Amino acid sequence: MASSSTKPISTPPFTTTISSSSQPSARSSLLSFLRNTTPTPISLKLSHSRNSFLNSHPSSSRSLSIKNATKTIESAETSRVSKVGGQDADSQETKPTILVSEKLGEAGLELLRSFGDVDCSYDLSQEDLCKKIASCDALIVRSGTKVTRQVFEAAKGRLKVVGRAGVGIDNVDLQAATEFGCLVVNAPTANTVAAAEHGIALLAAMARNVAQADASMKAGKWQRNKYVGVSLVGKTLAVMGFGKVGSEVARRAKGLGMQVIAHDPYAPADRARAIGVELVSFDQAISTADFISLHMPLTPSTEKVFNDDTFAKVKTGVRIINVARGGVIDEDALVRALDSGKVAQAALDVFTEEPPPKDSKLVQHERVTVTPHLGASTKEAQEGVAIEIAEAVVGALQGELAATAVNAPMVPAEVLSELAPYVVLAEKLGRLAVQLVAGGSGIKSAKVVYRSSRDPDDLDTRLLRAMITKGIIEPISDSFINLVNADFTAKQKGLRISEERVVVDTSPEFPIHSIQVQLSDVDSKFGSGVSEGGDISIEGRVKYGKPHLTRVGSFSVDVSLEGNLILCRQVDQPGMIGQVGNILGEQNVNVSFMSVGRTVQRRKAIMAIGVDEEPNQETLKKIGEVQAIEEFVFLKL
Repeated sequence: MASSSTKPISTPPFTTTISSSSQPSARSSLLSFLRNTTPTPISLKLSHSRNSFLNSHPSSSRSLSIKNATKTIESAETSRVSKVGGQDADSQETKPTILVSEKLGEAGLELLRSFGDVDCSYDLSQEDLCKKIASCDALIVRSGTKVTRQVFEAAKGRLKVVGRAGVGIDNVDLQAATEFGCLVVNAPTANTVAAAEHGIALLAAMARNVAQADASMKAGKWQRNKYVGVSLVGKTLAVMGFGKVGSEVARRAKGLGMQVIAHDPYAPADRARAIGVELVSFDQAISTADFISLHMPLTPSTEKVFNDDTFAKVKTGVRIINVARGGVIDEDALVRALDSGKVAQAALDVFTEEPPPKDSKLVQHERVTVTPHLGASTKEAQEGVAIEIAEAVVGALQGELAATAVNAPMVPAEVLSELAPYVVLAEKLGRLAVQLVAGGSGIKSAKVVYRSSRDPDDLDTRLLRAMITKGIIEPISDSFINLVNADFTAKQKGLRISEERVVVDTSPEFPIHSIQVQLSDVDSKFGSGVSEGGDISIEGRVKYGKPHLTRVGSFSVDVSLEGNLILCRQVDQPGMIGQVGNILGEQNVNVSFMSVGRTVQRRKAIMAIGVDEEPNQETLKKIGEVQAIEEFVFLKL
């Protein structure tokens, strides 16, 4: 029997500087290493296992970060001894080239010019961008430039940072950027007020039919009776997504005399109460609101979240405003809801396809007010975004850690090689845990327990903690989590993550025996996922190089974390596997594995079923109707 004892793990901030040790730790990240601005010439060499994850990529991308660092350092060393035209080479140091492919505020351009050579080339085709990028160290874009894998390939290793002047990064291939060692940063705060003001502008314009009345008068008509509006005072506004923009919209709506409720699984209740806003569940928000203002990110879980089923639940005559992301609304479903009168009006600044087709039924609908993605389009916001992104890009070129970095960190190859399967396990455990949380429950506290035989100094868990944070936050947020910004983002979301190590008597050959994720003070949509202590609790291990789920609540299971997962709590009796398997088979849903865990024979059991396809609602309903099944949940991995 394994013996165990408990030790807490200290979790220093990610931005701590590297101490001046004569033998720096092999665990230090490359970016942290580069922040040590010692004037002494440095030689950097990093070897890694041939089985490393990095070896699956081209050599240019595999070691790009290392090459860039070494090249920079070697250049600095060479400049100390070289002479150019009788002068020190330091005076002839080559500045980085920064390509700005879309218009940027002058204040931002001035900051960039003080640091490097700035090339402002607008309206580039993909072909022209690929030709230019090979001679650039940084690229700054807005939403119009597509930074594809071809762009990163054309850069041939020189491109170090892509800056997105704004929040959304749908136009940047993050996976390719990470593979090629290119940091991606954005500017998430400068346009907050502008977006909120535009949301309020659309709210008021829609309520009083301003756009329609204006068009009518310009057509020579005088139709006072046709464009009678509705008052805002005393009406209920549901803010869907209570982040920076959503909370600013709520403040302004309160000033207009509206009653404001909000839905956001991460919004701190005390922050909402401070401005007089009540946090409610998704269904409660949409069913009681007179106006619904969307401020949620576009993620797999929010894509087309406002669809036919959602519109069926709203109050008849509701009015909808969207200044967030077009894809959160099923546009065809919205047209149907408008035609039926279920939705009285809509005011939209964003669309699934931008610009939308000229013959779009939604855009042409007489009860829809539209603007061409103007949320951030104020002079003040444009200047603010320009400065914010310029500072982030310059900092990245100087090797600094950026809180607004949105892609994967640069991790020493030997650490990544050893932890690779545990990284996958950590993210999937986070994703599973958050899917067990019932709607309306805000996640405030998570605890991670690592069981390992290793000494604390021989195990770097920062990446694992970051991946668990990624798994918990990303499915319902527009945040992109990595080693650089994990703690920052978690704190910003009001999520406290603590870590604990349990030393077990197992082989030190493997860095970790198991990882357990616990979510406290939340309601669970699957009661069996709750431990005896009242927390949502799941645990996993790496077996044969693959992540496995080994415990759900108090039940032991053995499930490979691949594909999708159905968890059922059932009466422990014969024939259950066959019944559920037949239901899935009839719908052509392939079962990849099944596992049953129980506490006492012939009492209660948990059946875990892995499926390759996502079952439709009718199939899931049939599973729930099996008499011996007491509860079940479908989870996407």
